[in-house]
Amino acid sequence: MKQRELAEYLNCSQQVYSNYELGQRDIPTDILIKLSKLYNVSVDYILGITNNPKQCK
Repeated sequence: MKQRELAEYLNCSQQVYSNYELGQRDIPTDILIKLSKLYNVSVDYILGITNNPKQCK
């Protein structure tokens, strides 16, 4: 998916999404949950807390 498509899915601008990816802006909880569902991985995996996409710590 392109940033533009993800931003549209998340209901934010492409620039805001880019800032999430670059670590220049904290990702709100509701966005983390949407990304987790979209990619079928745990929020812990997105946050880098675990290397296992299905495991929560």
